[in-house]
Amino acid sequence: MTESVAIVGAGLIGRSWAMIFARAGWDVRLFDKAEGVAAGAVPLCAEGLRTLAAHGLCDDSEGAAGRIRAVPSLADALSGCTFVQENGPELAEVKRALFAEMDVLAPPETVIASSSSAIRCSLLTEDIAGRGRCLIGHPVNPPHLIPLVEISGAPWTDPAALTRARDVYEAIGQVPITVLKEVEGFILNRLQGALLAEAFRLASEAYVTPQDLDRTVADGLGLRWSFMGPFETIELNAPGGIADYCARYTGFYKRLAAEPPAPAVYEPTAVETILAQWTAPADLPARMKRRDARLAALRAHKSQQKD
Repeated sequence: MTESVAIVGAGLIGRSWAMIFARAGWDVRLFDKAEGVAAGAVPLCAEGLRTLAAHGLCDDSEGAAGRIRAVPSLADALSGCTFVQENGPELAEVKRALFAEMDVLAPPETVIASSSSAIRCSLLTEDIAGRGRCLIGHPVNPPHLIPLVEISGAPWTDPAALTRARDVYEAIGQVPITVLKEVEGFILNRLQGALLAEAFRLASEAYVTPQDLDRTVADGLGLRWSFMGPFETIELNAPGGIADYCARYTGFYKRLAAEPPAPAVYEPTAVETILAQWTAPADLPARMKRRDARLAALRAHKSQQKD
């Protein structure tokens, strides 16, 4: 029997999830409470699948597009579905209400996952009868091109639900990681936040231009990080591996850690300093399409490599 997924919220992230599940052979039901949004998302998904096919990332774009349909109600989306991926607004009160409604409508064995970027699962599901099957499945934007998914449960989430989610994400071609203990922002955004705060500090305090800082990541750190993480990076940067690296270099890092960037790096004065040097793209949608095309090419390249 073909598995079916309810995609609740048909914006950018919801459309991306729809493409991912449909590409993997799932039947996809798209629902959005805003009138016309789900129906309008269907042709956008078809276009996105054709783009994936052009990069070798989808074997049958027309077949996949045919598995995506808009439905008129949340009940229609959840009836008989085997997995739920919620993509509502990043507001705790909205998601709490939505989880409560989905818990009533979805089959009792169905896992309900939220694409929340930072809100802990326990803040969304505490008062829900079926809270044991609820969890976070946080993707990276755009999910159909960047495969990581962070799985994070509440203290009461059933381990079987976490296992089921990980199995599903792996089966549809994503790369799941498990957050072992709840933490705001999960893993990726905490790492990104640390780098971003330092980037704002260095650029706003005139140590470097924002353009050169971006080059430092894109043509420096980012090249290594496209295929290995920070622990493997330092493992290979010292003759004796991680322990040797720490013995040689962490005196410098300890001094940096003692004076982390302050929240003020995001205040208007700092932001204005950066924007005074930054040239925004004349055509933002075109720049986003360029980003997606380059991500698709990189994803295709990585999928062909053997470790």
